[in-house]
Amino acid sequence: MSDTFLEPATDAADTRIRRTPRRAWLILPLSVFALFVVVVLSLSLGARATPIGAVIEALFGIGDTDVANIVGVLRVNRTITGVISGAALAVAGVLMQAITRNPIADPGILGVNAGASFGVVVGLAVLGSAGVGNTLVFALAGAFFASGVVLMFSASRFVAGSPVRLTLAGVAFAAVLSGVTHSVILLDEAVLDSFRFWRVGSLAARTASEALPVVWIVVVGLVGAFALSSALNAMALGDDTARALGVRPGLVRAWGLVAIALLCGAATAIVGPIAFLGLAVPHLVRALVGPDLRLVIPVSLIVGPCLLLTADILGRLVGQGQEVPVGVLTALIGGPVLIAFVVGARRSALS
Repeated sequence: MSDTFLEPATDAADTRIRRTPRRAWLILPLSVFALFVVVVLSLSLGARATPIGAVIEALFGIGDTDVANIVGVLRVNRTITGVISGAALAVAGVLMQAITRNPIADPGILGVNAGASFGVVVGLAVLGSAGVGNTLVFALAGAFFASGVVLMFSASRFVAGSPVRLTLAGVAFAAVLSGVTHSVILLDEAVLDSFRFWRVGSLAARTASEALPVVWIVVVGLVGAFALSSALNAMALGDDTARALGVRPGLVRAWGLVAIALLCGAATAIVGPIAFLGLAVPHLVRALVGPDLRLVIPVSLIVGPCLLLTADILGRLVGQGQEVPVGVLTALIGGPVLIAFVVGARRSALS
Protein backbone atom coordinates (compact mmCIF):
# COMPACT_ATOMS: atom_id res chain seq x y z
CA MET A 1 0.00 0.00 0.00
CA SER A 2 1.37 3.37 -0.97
CA ASP A 3 2.04 6.07 1.59
CA THR A 4 0.27 8.52 -0.71
CA PHE A 5 -3.11 7.51 0.65
CA LEU A 6 -2.13 6.56 4.17
CA GLU A 7 -0.83 9.96 5.26
CA PRO A 8 -2.84 10.94 8.35
CA ALA A 9 -1.60 14.45 8.97
CA THR A 10 -3.78 17.51 8.40
CA ASP A 11 -5.26 20.22 10.56
CA ALA A 12 -8.79 19.33 9.41
CA ALA A 13 -8.40 15.66 10.23
CA ASP A 14 -6.80 16.51 13.58
CA THR A 15 -9.74 18.79 14.40
CA ARG A 16 -12.16 15.96 13.72
CA ILE A 17 -10.16 13.49 15.78
CA ARG A 18 -9.93 15.91 18.72
CA ARG A 19 -13.66 15.36 19.19
CA THR A 20 -12.84 11.90 20.53
CA PRO A 21 -13.89 11.86 24.22
CA ARG A 22 -11.08 11.56 26.73
CA ARG A 23 -12.81 8.58 28.31
CA ALA A 24 -12.53 6.76 24.97
CA TRP A 25 -9.05 5.45 25.75
CA LEU A 26 -10.46 3.69 28.82
CA ILE A 27 -12.94 1.78 26.67
CA LEU A 28 -10.26 -0.43 25.10
CA PRO A 29 -9.06 -2.09 28.35
CA LEU A 30 -12.65 -2.29 29.60
CA SER A 31 -13.74 -4.05 26.41
CA VAL A 32 -10.86 -6.51 26.78
CA PHE A 33 -12.07 -7.31 30.29
CA ALA A 34 -15.64 -7.69 29.00
CA LEU A 35 -14.43 -10.14 26.34
CA PHE A 36 -12.66 -12.18 29.01
CA VAL A 37 -15.88 -12.36 31.06
CA VAL A 38 -17.95 -13.36 28.02
CA VAL A 39 -15.43 -16.08 27.07
CA VAL A 40 -15.65 -17.51 30.60
CA LEU A 41 -19.46 -17.46 30.41
CA SER A 42 -19.35 -19.10 26.99
CA LEU A 43 -17.32 -21.96 28.43
CA SER A 44 -19.53 -22.24 31.52
CA LEU A 45 -23.13 -21.78 30.38
CA GLY A 46 -25.37 -23.91 28.23
CA ALA A 47 -27.99 -26.61 28.59
CA ARG A 48 -25.80 -27.81 31.46
CA ALA A 49 -24.18 -25.08 33.56
CA THR A 50 -20.60 -25.84 34.59
CA PRO A 51 -18.79 -24.36 37.62
CA ILE A 52 -15.65 -22.33 36.90
CA GLY A 53 -13.47 -24.86 38.70
CA ALA A 54 -14.75 -27.68 36.52
CA VAL A 55 -14.19 -25.51 33.41
CA ILE A 56 -10.54 -24.99 34.36
CA GLU A 57 -10.08 -28.71 34.98
CA ALA A 58 -11.67 -29.53 31.61
CA LEU A 59 -9.36 -27.10 29.81
CA PHE A 60 -6.39 -28.98 31.27
CA GLY A 61 -7.92 -32.34 30.34
CA ILE A 62 -8.63 -33.46 33.88
CA GLY A 63 -11.77 -33.92 35.95
CA ASP A 64 -15.08 -35.43 34.85
CA THR A 65 -14.97 -36.98 31.36
CA ASP A 66 -18.40 -35.69 30.34
CA VAL A 67 -17.53 -32.15 31.42
CA ALA A 68 -14.22 -32.39 29.54
CA ASN A 69 -16.07 -33.39 26.37
CA ILE A 70 -18.66 -30.62 26.70
CA VAL A 71 -16.33 -27.82 27.74
CA GLY A 72 -12.96 -28.87 26.38
CA VAL A 73 -14.32 -29.76 22.95
CA LEU A 74 -17.77 -28.40 22.12
CA ARG A 75 -17.73 -25.08 23.97
CA VAL A 76 -14.08 -24.34 23.26
CA ASN A 77 -14.73 -24.91 19.56
CA ARG A 78 -17.66 -22.52 19.39
CA THR A 79 -15.92 -19.92 21.57
CA ILE A 80 -12.85 -19.83 19.32
CA THR A 81 -15.07 -19.69 16.25
CA GLY A 82 -17.12 -16.87 17.81
CA VAL A 83 -14.05 -14.76 18.59
CA ILE A 84 -12.66 -15.12 15.06
CA SER A 85 -15.90 -14.50 13.18
CA GLY A 86 -17.15 -11.78 15.55
CA ALA A 87 -13.96 -9.75 15.11
CA ALA A 88 -14.02 -10.19 11.33
CA LEU A 89 -17.67 -9.20 10.87
CA ALA A 90 -17.48 -6.21 13.23
CA VAL A 91 -14.43 -4.69 11.52
CA ALA A 92 -15.93 -5.41 8.10
CA GLY A 93 -18.99 -3.41 9.18
CA VAL A 94 -16.79 -0.48 10.26
CA LEU A 95 -15.01 -0.50 6.91
CA MET A 96 -18.25 -0.78 4.95
CA GLN A 97 -19.79 2.21 6.71
CA ALA A 98 -16.61 4.27 6.40
CA ILE A 99 -16.02 3.54 2.71
CA THR A 100 -19.61 4.14 1.61
CA ARG A 101 -20.15 6.93 4.20
CA ASN A 102 -23.46 5.21 4.85
CA PRO A 103 -24.43 4.82 8.54
CA ILE A 104 -26.70 1.85 7.83
CA ALA A 105 -24.25 -0.03 5.62
CA ASP A 106 -23.64 -3.62 6.68
CA PRO A 107 -22.12 -6.61 4.90
CA GLY A 108 -25.45 -8.42 5.29
CA ILE A 109 -27.72 -5.57 4.22
CA LEU A 110 -25.55 -4.64 1.22
CA GLY A 111 -25.25 -8.19 -0.07
CA VAL A 112 -21.66 -9.17 0.75
CA ASN A 113 -22.79 -12.05 2.96
CA ALA A 114 -25.26 -13.09 0.26
CA GLY A 115 -22.38 -13.15 -2.21
CA ALA A 116 -20.34 -15.36 0.10
CA SER A 117 -23.34 -17.67 0.51
CA PHE A 118 -23.78 -17.81 -3.25
CA GLY A 119 -20.12 -18.76 -3.63
CA VAL A 120 -20.48 -21.55 -1.06
CA VAL A 121 -23.52 -22.97 -2.85
CA VAL A 122 -21.68 -22.93 -6.17
CA GLY A 123 -18.83 -24.78 -4.48
CA LEU A 124 -21.22 -27.36 -3.04
CA ALA A 125 -22.88 -27.86 -6.41
CA VAL A 126 -19.57 -28.21 -8.27
CA LEU A 127 -17.50 -30.17 -5.75
CA GLY A 128 -20.17 -31.70 -3.52
CA SER A 129 -18.07 -30.96 -0.44
CA ALA A 130 -18.58 -28.63 2.51
CA GLY A 131 -15.00 -28.91 3.80
CA VAL A 132 -13.63 -25.68 5.21
CA GLY A 133 -10.98 -25.39 2.48
CA ASN A 134 -13.43 -25.58 -0.40
CA THR A 135 -15.99 -23.47 1.45
CA LEU A 136 -13.40 -20.79 2.16
CA VAL A 137 -12.27 -20.45 -1.45
CA PHE A 138 -15.77 -20.14 -2.84
CA ALA A 139 -16.97 -17.89 0.00
CA LEU A 140 -14.07 -15.51 -0.65
CA ALA A 141 -14.80 -15.49 -4.38
CA GLY A 142 -18.46 -14.71 -3.76
CA ALA A 143 -17.61 -12.01 -1.21
CA PHE A 144 -15.17 -10.35 -3.64
CA PHE A 145 -17.82 -10.36 -6.37
CA ALA A 146 -20.49 -8.86 -4.10
CA SER A 147 -18.12 -6.27 -2.65
CA GLY A 148 -17.20 -5.16 -6.14
CA VAL A 149 -20.83 -4.73 -7.09
CA VAL A 150 -21.51 -2.72 -3.91
CA LEU A 151 -18.51 -0.51 -4.67
CA MET A 152 -19.86 0.15 -8.16
CA PHE A 153 -23.23 1.01 -6.66
CA SER A 154 -21.66 3.49 -4.26
CA ALA A 155 -19.82 5.23 -7.11
CA SER A 156 -22.73 5.27 -9.56
CA ARG A 157 -24.67 8.41 -10.40
CA PHE A 158 -27.93 6.79 -9.28
CA VAL A 159 -26.95 6.16 -5.66
CA ALA A 160 -24.04 8.56 -5.11
CA GLY A 161 -24.65 10.65 -2.00
CA SER A 162 -27.85 8.79 -1.06
CA PRO A 163 -27.51 6.22 1.76
CA VAL A 164 -31.14 5.17 1.26
CA ARG A 165 -30.66 4.45 -2.44
CA LEU A 166 -27.45 2.54 -1.78
CA THR A 167 -29.21 0.47 0.87
CA LEU A 168 -32.12 -0.27 -1.46
CA ALA A 169 -29.72 -1.22 -4.26
CA GLY A 170 -27.78 -3.48 -1.89
CA VAL A 171 -30.93 -5.15 -0.58
CA ALA A 172 -32.15 -5.71 -4.13
CA PHE A 173 -28.80 -7.17 -5.15
CA ALA A 174 -28.80 -9.44 -2.08
CA ALA A 175 -32.32 -10.59 -2.98
CA VAL A 176 -31.21 -11.48 -6.50
CA LEU A 177 -28.25 -13.47 -5.20
CA SER A 178 -30.45 -15.17 -2.62
CA GLY A 179 -32.94 -16.12 -5.34
CA VAL A 180 -30.22 -17.66 -7.48
CA THR A 181 -28.78 -19.41 -4.41
CA HIS A 182 -32.11 -20.96 -3.48
CA SER A 183 -32.74 -22.01 -7.07
CA VAL A 184 -29.49 -23.96 -7.05
CA ILE A 185 -30.11 -25.69 -3.72
CA LEU A 186 -33.70 -26.62 -4.63
CA LEU A 187 -32.46 -28.35 -7.76
CA ASP A 188 -29.93 -30.45 -5.83
CA GLU A 189 -31.07 -32.27 -2.68
CA ALA A 190 -27.51 -33.06 -1.61
CA VAL A 191 -26.58 -29.37 -1.74
CA LEU A 192 -29.72 -28.53 0.24
CA ASP A 193 -28.80 -30.99 3.00
CA SER A 194 -25.31 -29.51 3.33
CA PHE A 195 -26.46 -25.91 3.09
CA ARG A 196 -29.56 -25.66 5.26
CA PHE A 197 -27.83 -25.92 8.66
CA TRP A 198 -24.93 -23.72 7.65
CA ARG A 199 -27.30 -21.10 6.20
CA VAL A 200 -28.88 -20.02 9.49
CA GLY A 201 -25.51 -19.13 11.01
CA SER A 202 -24.13 -21.21 13.86
CA LEU A 203 -20.93 -21.27 15.88
CA ALA A 204 -21.22 -25.05 16.00
CA ALA A 205 -20.81 -25.40 12.22
CA ARG A 206 -17.01 -25.83 12.40
CA THR A 207 -14.48 -27.17 14.85
CA ALA A 208 -11.62 -25.08 16.18
CA SER A 209 -9.16 -27.08 14.06
CA GLU A 210 -11.11 -26.05 10.96
CA ALA A 211 -11.53 -22.44 12.05
CA LEU A 212 -7.95 -21.70 13.14
CA PRO A 213 -6.42 -21.83 9.62
CA VAL A 214 -8.87 -19.07 8.64
CA VAL A 215 -7.26 -16.80 11.26
CA TRP A 216 -4.49 -15.90 8.83
CA ILE A 217 -6.98 -14.57 6.29
CA VAL A 218 -8.76 -12.59 9.01
CA VAL A 219 -5.42 -11.19 10.21
CA VAL A 220 -4.61 -9.97 6.68
CA GLY A 221 -7.99 -8.25 6.50
CA LEU A 222 -7.51 -6.68 9.94
CA VAL A 223 -4.05 -5.41 9.04
CA GLY A 224 -5.55 -3.81 5.95
CA ALA A 225 -8.27 -2.18 8.06
CA PHE A 226 -5.73 -0.69 10.49
CA ALA A 227 -3.57 0.53 7.61
CA LEU A 228 -6.53 2.32 6.05
CA SER A 229 -7.86 3.93 9.23
CA SER A 230 -6.05 7.28 8.85
CA ALA A 231 -6.99 7.60 5.19
CA LEU A 232 -10.62 6.79 5.97
CA ASN A 233 -10.59 9.46 8.67
CA ALA A 234 -9.64 11.97 6.00
CA MET A 235 -12.24 10.64 3.56
CA ALA A 236 -14.96 11.26 6.15
CA LEU A 237 -14.43 14.95 5.33
CA GLY A 238 -15.34 14.31 1.69
CA ASP A 239 -13.45 13.05 -1.34
CA ASP A 240 -12.37 16.52 -2.48
CA THR A 241 -10.97 17.38 0.94
CA ALA A 242 -9.30 13.96 1.15
CA ARG A 243 -7.58 14.53 -2.20
CA ALA A 244 -6.36 17.91 -1.00
CA LEU A 245 -4.85 16.12 2.00
CA GLY A 246 -2.94 13.67 -0.18
CA VAL A 247 -5.38 10.76 0.02
CA ARG A 248 -6.45 8.82 -3.08
CA PRO A 249 -10.09 7.84 -2.44
CA GLY A 250 -10.35 5.37 -5.31
CA LEU A 251 -7.33 3.43 -4.14
CA VAL A 252 -8.53 3.50 -0.53
CA ARG A 253 -11.94 2.09 -1.56
CA ALA A 254 -10.28 -0.63 -3.62
CA TRP A 255 -8.08 -1.76 -0.71
CA GLY A 256 -11.07 -1.48 1.60
CA LEU A 257 -13.00 -3.74 -0.76
CA VAL A 258 -10.24 -6.33 -0.50
CA ALA A 259 -10.22 -6.16 3.31
CA ILE A 260 -14.03 -6.44 3.52
CA ALA A 261 -14.09 -9.42 1.18
CA LEU A 262 -11.36 -11.20 3.14
CA LEU A 263 -13.08 -10.59 6.49
CA CYS A 264 -16.62 -11.43 5.36
CA GLY A 265 -15.57 -14.38 3.22
CA ALA A 266 -13.53 -15.96 6.02
CA ALA A 267 -16.23 -15.41 8.66
CA THR A 268 -19.04 -16.66 6.41
CA ALA A 269 -17.06 -19.76 5.49
CA ILE A 270 -16.81 -20.91 9.11
CA VAL A 271 -20.09 -19.75 10.70
CA GLY A 272 -22.45 -19.00 7.82
CA PRO A 273 -24.04 -15.63 7.09
CA ILE A 274 -24.50 -13.69 10.34
CA ALA A 275 -26.72 -10.64 9.86
CA PHE A 276 -26.67 -7.24 11.58
CA LEU A 277 -23.52 -7.69 13.66
CA GLY A 278 -21.57 -5.47 11.28
CA LEU A 279 -24.35 -2.86 11.54
CA ALA A 280 -24.78 -2.72 15.31
CA VAL A 281 -21.17 -2.89 16.50
CA PRO A 282 -19.83 0.25 14.70
CA HIS A 283 -22.71 2.37 16.02
CA LEU A 284 -22.22 1.12 19.57
CA VAL A 285 -18.47 1.68 19.46
CA ARG A 286 -18.70 5.16 17.93
CA ALA A 287 -21.15 6.14 20.67
CA LEU A 288 -18.49 5.12 23.22
CA VAL A 289 -15.24 6.33 21.65
CA GLY A 290 -16.13 8.90 19.00
CA PRO A 291 -15.47 8.92 15.25
CA ASP A 292 -11.70 8.29 15.08
CA LEU A 293 -11.31 5.02 13.17
CA ARG A 294 -7.88 4.48 14.68
CA LEU A 295 -9.77 3.76 17.91
CA VAL A 296 -13.09 2.53 16.50
CA ILE A 297 -11.44 -0.38 14.66
CA PRO A 298 -9.53 -1.93 17.61
CA VAL A 299 -12.49 -1.51 19.97
CA SER A 300 -14.85 -3.06 17.38
CA LEU A 301 -12.37 -5.91 17.05
CA ILE A 302 -13.12 -6.75 20.71
CA VAL A 303 -16.77 -5.72 21.02
CA GLY A 304 -17.77 -7.83 17.98
CA PRO A 305 -16.82 -11.16 19.61
CA CYS A 306 -18.45 -9.99 22.87
CA LEU A 307 -21.82 -9.46 21.19
CA LEU A 308 -21.63 -12.59 19.03
CA LEU A 309 -20.72 -14.84 21.97
CA THR A 310 -23.42 -13.20 24.09
CA ALA A 311 -26.00 -13.98 21.40
CA ASP A 312 -24.69 -17.55 21.23
CA ILE A 313 -25.00 -17.95 25.01
CA LEU A 314 -28.58 -16.64 24.89
CA GLY A 315 -29.33 -19.10 22.09
CA ARG A 316 -28.21 -21.98 24.29
CA LEU A 317 -30.24 -20.80 27.30
CA VAL A 318 -33.56 -19.69 25.79
CA GLY A 319 -34.02 -22.90 23.81
CA GLN A 320 -34.33 -24.99 26.99
CA GLY A 321 -32.21 -27.79 25.62
CA GLN A 322 -32.88 -26.98 21.94
CA GLU A 323 -30.22 -24.55 20.70
CA VAL A 324 -31.35 -21.41 18.85
CA PRO A 325 -28.72 -20.66 16.14
CA VAL A 326 -26.76 -17.49 16.74
CA GLY A 327 -27.75 -16.14 13.33
CA VAL A 328 -31.38 -16.09 14.44
CA LEU A 329 -30.53 -14.20 17.64
CA THR A 330 -28.43 -11.56 15.85
CA ALA A 331 -31.28 -11.00 13.39
CA LEU A 332 -33.80 -10.61 16.22
CA ILE A 333 -31.51 -8.10 17.94
CA GLY A 334 -30.19 -6.33 14.86
CA GLY A 335 -33.55 -5.75 13.18
CA PRO A 336 -34.86 -3.46 15.95
CA VAL A 337 -31.47 -1.69 16.04
CA LEU A 338 -31.80 -0.83 12.34
CA ILE A 339 -35.40 0.34 12.79
CA ALA A 340 -34.46 2.44 15.83
CA PHE A 341 -31.61 4.07 13.93
CA VAL A 342 -33.75 4.92 10.90
CA VAL A 343 -36.54 6.31 13.11
CA GLY A 344 -34.04 8.32 15.15
CA ALA A 345 -32.42 9.74 12.02
CA ARG A 346 -35.84 10.65 10.64
CA ARG A 347 -36.82 12.48 13.82
CA SER A 348 -33.52 14.37 13.83
CA ALA A 349 -34.14 15.47 10.24
CA LEU A 350 -37.64 16.73 11.10
CA SER A 351 -36.65 18.54 14.30
